[in-house]
Amino acid sequence: MGSVFYRLGRLDLKILVCSSEVFPYAKIGGLADVAGALPLALERQGFDVSIALPRYKCVDESKFKLKKISDTVSYAALGKGIKVYFIVNDAYFNREGLYGDKFGDHKDNLDRFSFYCRETLNLIKETDFKPDIIHCNDWQTGLIPVYLKSNLKNDVFYKDIRTVLTIHNLAYQGIFAKEEFTKLSLDESLFGAEGLEFYDKINLLKGGIVFSDVVNTVSSTYAKEILTEEFGCGLNGSLSAKKENIFGILNGLDYEIWDPEKDKFIFKNYSLKTIEDKYINKRKFQEELGLETSKQPLFGMVSRLAQQKGLDLIDEGIEEICKNSAQVVILGTGEKRYHEMLENIAKKYPNKISVHLKFDESLAHKIYAASDVFLMPSHYEPCGLGQMISFKYGTLPLAFKTGGLADTVSSDNGFIFDIYNKDMFLDAFHKAVSLYEDKCKWSNLVKRALGYNFSWDESARKYTDLYKKCLSR
Repeated sequence: MGSVFYRLGRLDLKILVCSSEVFPYAKIGGLADVAGALPLALERQGFDVSIALPRYKCVDESKFKLKKISDTVSYAALGKGIKVYFIVNDAYFNREGLYGDKFGDHKDNLDRFSFYCRETLNLIKETDFKPDIIHCNDWQTGLIPVYLKSNLKNDVFYKDIRTVLTIHNLAYQGIFAKEEFTKLSLDESLFGAEGLEFYDKINLLKGGIVFSDVVNTVSSTYAKEILTEEFGCGLNGSLSAKKENIFGILNGLDYEIWDPEKDKFIFKNYSLKTIEDKYINKRKFQEELGLETSKQPLFGMVSRLAQQKGLDLIDEGIEEICKNSAQVVILGTGEKRYHEMLENIAKKYPNKISVHLKFDESLAHKIYAASDVFLMPSHYEPCGLGQMISFKYGTLPLAFKTGGLADTVSSDNGFIFDIYNKDMFLDAFHKAVSLYEDKCKWSNLVKRALGYNFSWDESARKYTDLYKKCLSR
């Protein structure tokens, strides 16, 4: 007990962040941004932080100045003193795609990420970096808590190491055929209802949930939602059994990248003091897109084009939106049916909607800066960064009341609807169009939005409290 209190009083706890992707080394989605930004913020808080991820083909050895420790481990430096360890196995990781290719998921993903988990645990012993907390992220790291509390439970080196598992999106769970269980080098008893078994298959995320000390998600509301049948993705039973150890912390935003005052991609920089320059961005952007430079509101959307993101509501409501006094610009790629839907509507209303079916960083920044309203009608959204970015750019979000959107968007700073259907979505849309006519009220909302702070330093302070809770359990 005394050692626990001693550790709680320390500011320099040792933290190992484990993630299958980390910016700037390897990135598919938002997980990489979180796993790259949080360690830097933790380091600023005084923690001794290291990172472990696979050494993928995309990791440039010369660019990141990798140094070899052994045949299975290299490392690079990040921040002031963060060591980034790369687990090396060319047969597993020296290929195109982190998780899959154009043909689908890599068929040996269970072998790949179980190897990564085992070698990460070997690594900390070989380098004598014994973390107080191993901070795991998503299903690819789910076996780390499992191995710690089973195969390694009698090894004195691993004694007292605690684990935090962050679930970024419960829909992705790492599910594999039960016939592959022998590959995990685990006792057969762990393939059961209280272990990794999930409808007669292996579920790595479930294993991480069951065996970790603390589970957290990326918003307080999502932490509650995943306990329900609607949002629990089949794991609400396992999560409910652990509900006393489930917490929610909003992701932070990297203001070095997202800041209209110094954004290199937008037409004219602006801030709260020069808010009128935002509308120079709008006019120039309308000109660039070939849209009428009128005073009607501009609705922007930057998103993966998938059902989760509310594209069904866009599909059902786009005709009415385009017939109203508003313009829409959409950037993203995704499901073929949404590509076709957006292409067709853009042809029908060329002066109203501008569609860009691609990834374009410069265009994304321009959309945030030029738009009056940012569309985020997601059916579920664990955290969401789009609304945080739009606040920083003085663009008011229109969102469904779920997950991180419920925690950040309200009628005081945007437009929110709480029943997921076309009518409620369009009602929020019409409220936005109507309020836009009241320049005084609109200006007050914009100024309020610009004043918000979702920095990673604030999130890191909350993770400090979470780590203390983890160590006290």
